[in-house]
Amino acid sequence: MIDLVDVSFTYDNQTPALDNINLHVDKGEFAFIVGSSGAGKSSIIKLLLREKVATSGTVTVNGYNLNEIKAKKIPEFRRTLGVVFQDFRLIPTLNVFDNVAFSLRVTDASNRYIRSRVPYILNLMGLADKAKRFPHEISGGEQQRVALARALVNDPPLIIADEPTGNVDPELSYEIVDLLKGINECGTTILMVTHEHDIVRHFGGRTISIEHGKVVFDEFIGGRNEGK
Repeated sequence: MIDLVDVSFTYDNQTPALDNINLHVDKGEFAFIVGSSGAGKSSIIKLLLREKVATSGTVTVNGYNLNEIKAKKIPEFRRTLGVVFQDFRLIPTLNVFDNVAFSLRVTDASNRYIRSRVPYILNLMGLADKAKRFPHEISGGEQQRVALARALVNDPPLIIADEPTGNVDPELSYEIVDLLKGINECGTTILMVTHEHDIVRHFGGRTISIEHGKVVFDEFIGGRNEGK
């Protein structure tokens, strides 16, 4: 699903961000990437989304070599991903239903399919009664669940969650990760980037720690909620 081989990345202003990273995430895995601000987490995300290109090394995601991919193929590649951001990125002029449906409409899905698929996903996210609400009419936690629904509606093989708990209350952070865990249990690969070590310690799982642009730890850790 994800392969970074000997990847280094330097920004245009010559600021080094990643230093010879090797990272592999298999199909069906749930992996946390943790690190403090400036450690290199955001740079990894930019490479995985093909917003930036590695200075050296090879980045492969969902079978696409992102070093060599042609510009006209990038939208096709991005449709194989679901992405959840810290700031939700909902369209304020669209209601919950249409925010989620938007991901299907850009792929030319039929109206019939949209009318069946979107309610199914909203129900899965506990949002069935919010379909006609606009983003400003629902809570931050609900907005993040809408963002999750939008990422999931195309049934992508991989979801990348970039600090998905950063703008919700602490108690809702665990709910968001629970939802991601449930999605993962259905077969979707999840890569979650976070600086919240308490969440990682609570849930456990594969944990990849980044410091100063290097992978310094990549192990499976037990969670406090195991057996619950």
